[in-house]
Amino acid sequence: MWGGRFDGGPAAVMQQINASIPFDKRLWRQDIAGSLAHVAMLGATGILEPDAVARIETGLRAIHADYEADGVPEDPALEDIHMHVETRLAELIGPDAGRLHTARSRNDQVATDFRLWVRAACDDIDAALKALVAALLTRAEAHADTIMPGFTHLQVAQPVTLGHHLMAYFAMFGRDRGRFADARARMNECPLGAAALAGTGFAIDRMMTASTLGFDRPTANSLDSVSDRDFAIEFLTCAAQTALHLSRLAEEIILWASQPFGWVRLPDAWSTGSSIMPQKRNPDAAELARGHSGRIVGLCVGLMAVMKGLPLAYSKDMQDDKEPLFEAHDLLALSLAAMTGMVESLTFVPDRMRAAAASGFSTATDLADWLVREAGVPFREAHHITGRAVKAAEAAGVQLDALSLDALRAVDPRIDGRVFGVLSVEASVASRGSLGGTAPFRVREAIAAARSGL
Repeated sequence: MWGGRFDGGPAAVMQQINASIPFDKRLWRQDIAGSLAHVAMLGATGILEPDAVARIETGLRAIHADYEADGVPEDPALEDIHMHVETRLAELIGPDAGRLHTARSRNDQVATDFRLWVRAACDDIDAALKALVAALLTRAEAHADTIMPGFTHLQVAQPVTLGHHLMAYFAMFGRDRGRFADARARMNECPLGAAALAGTGFAIDRMMTASTLGFDRPTANSLDSVSDRDFAIEFLTCAAQTALHLSRLAEEIILWASQPFGWVRLPDAWSTGSSIMPQKRNPDAAELARGHSGRIVGLCVGLMAVMKGLPLAYSKDMQDDKEPLFEAHDLLALSLAAMTGMVESLTFVPDRMRAAAASGFSTATDLADWLVREAGVPFREAHHITGRAVKAAEAAGVQLDALSLDALRAVDPRIDGRVFGVLSVEASVASRGSLGGTAPFRVREAIAAARSGL
């Protein structure tokens, strides 16, 4: 590539540290697509004659077919995917291959290839997220009435429905889809034509190459075009946030599958056993998804650290931008597939969930609300009264709805028999009919709205 300036070749270690082909070969489709768009533009603008354009296009398509069939060969001396394609093109068509790089640098070439790859990765992850939210919707609809405890501080707080709980994750992953969509829209500008850093003196048509490659427009500043990796970091931040949500869902499944909870039964397809304890059924898929989240967060922070001190424009440090993206994409796609499979096939145990919801005096707030509504008691006073009622129930070893009316009236004489209409977990859940609440009819409304949105 630069034999005119250098007399000697690189040291063996230099060749090893400099070569990126072991990982950037993954960009071969994008590299060939970018080259086809570039040479078509060179022909349309008269920079290359039609015969040369035709030979280059034929050679590039032949390379595409070869790589599709046999994979990309690796020659460290050729450094990267760009030189592998160009060298193979020269073997196929001769000196005309050297004309492909007219008005182009590897700087804008790799920036374009990488944007194309990350853009496709956003679409890939969105499809996986869509499958997960569809699974959540299906399970939520089937359990719109299934009662379970809602927690704060991992203490029983108020009864909710399983459908409502699952729809909370639907909301989380919906925001994740929105983040990837926003990132995709922001990155959809084409760096091709920025050349090394300053643009080019050739009369190129950047709008043509941008349109051919499906970008909305060319990038506006040539320096920024070749040195920007915001789009890569933004993908990683979206991936990290999604992984955090997956980890929270995984953690809950792990807890629910444990014997003290017993709220779900794990299918064989998403469990493993123990080498020594034959009774074990371990939630390894969920645990691995939880573990992957930490790796993805680390990959995001790692690329931020690489980019934080780089002056304009391109620096070789930026060669380290691709491996974090590739790894994060693969880990996230795998975690999404595993969690979707688990959500689809878990067996819930409603009786255990309801029994847990009925414990811990979970309808205490309903008693306080009843005192406010029916007896005109200020809420802070009602809160204290209810606290005394909970204390009495705890001393008697029963739940609130099992206290006698006399026991309740001994706490406060304004309580009457109507209160028992609000103290069951079913009544508590049914009463939470505010917009976004856990009442089954609200859960079904939310599911219907979500389905129309999908």
